[in-house]
Amino acid sequence: MPQRAPARPGMSMDDVDTPALIVDLDAFERNLEQMARLARRAGVRLRPHAKTHKSPIIGLKQMALGAVGLCCQKVSEAEVLVHGGVTDVLVSNEVIGARKLDRLAALARQATIMVVADSEVGIDQLAAAAQRADVRLRVLVEINVGADRCGVAPGTDAVRIAMKIAGAPTLEFAGVQAYYGTAQHFRTADARRTAIAGAVQSTRLTVQMLSDAGLGCDVVCGAGTGTFELEAASGVYTEIQPGSYCFMDADYARNRADDGSPVSTFEHALFVHSTVMSAPVAERAILDAGHKAVAIDSGMPDVVGLSGAVYERPSDEHGTLNLVDCEMRPRLGDKVLLIPGHCDPTVNLHDWYVGVRGLNVNRVQGAKSYGAGGYSARASVESVWPVAARGALF
Repeated sequence: MPQRAPARPGMSMDDVDTPALIVDLDAFERNLEQMARLARRAGVRLRPHAKTHKSPIIGLKQMALGAVGLCCQKVSEAEVLVHGGVTDVLVSNEVIGARKLDRLAALARQATIMVVADSEVGIDQLAAAAQRADVRLRVLVEINVGADRCGVAPGTDAVRIAMKIAGAPTLEFAGVQAYYGTAQHFRTADARRTAIAGAVQSTRLTVQMLSDAGLGCDVVCGAGTGTFELEAASGVYTEIQPGSYCFMDADYARNRADDGSPVSTFEHALFVHSTVMSAPVAERAILDAGHKAVAIDSGMPDVVGLSGAVYERPSDEHGTLNLVDCEMRPRLGDKVLLIPGHCDPTVNLHDWYVGVRGLNVNRVQGAKSYGAGGYSARASVESVWPVAARGALF
């Protein structure tokens, strides 16, 4: 059962209960529009990754701007998306086990469903589930282009797996997934270019070998928020799968262009709203947002509006603000916005999005009409959306 929502429409930002997951609707909408525009300009299909937001409401907004469908990682995520009105879903992950596959096949009666495979055993299980459900499943071969996670080797091994898919009466070979996840977070532009150049070469070779074997690839997909422009410009990829662009996070903001400047033009649109619950000494304040409110797997969150303040030493329900180098000292009860280091697992910690209009996050210390939290005093809640696929792990 979802917890009580921390806000209601019409409420002032200052009155939102904390910890709360805040979406800056203005920045969020600009991010969606920018990615849709970039995909159109590059001539590739956009299939955003819903593992970031876990929300059919957000997914339908992306599709309204031209996305062909959504990706997700789990069958349970796909179920939430389809039941929420999303009509085209790629489970961009291997699915093993009859119970999961029967649920996946059942979804194919309600929406267009694709899934990836990298083994003959997986293909046999997919084919059997599709037969039991009397449906036909579209399947992509996943190839390992450098991440060394899932995926069969490019080239001959990929052709062998594709031929097995094409030979199954209840399956349809749809193409190739070639996603280099770790490259998304390589800090330098040169490192990202080198990694994706290798991925493109392996993918191009595989697509050509599949063509030589009589198998066309309608879908050649991959790419994330950190590298999508490289894959889109390759002439090989037909679909891109960025997810975090809709929110951005502190980790992606650390990627750099050739001149050392931040590479991303997407805006931070996701924040964790917190309250100073204790201020025992001048050099330290304690927030009510710890491990259970913000993920730290990709580093600590950045603090908005308090120049010099450092978030550190989180515990389950507490986060410490080191204020040694901060001139503006927050008081007991002040609200503080945090930019998560990694948006995806942070989203999965919350039941609700609080959509705020007019947030206008401003990091300039002491700007007029901005409080200690770093946001406009006129900010107010416009919408409250459930994180519908929160905890969808199976």
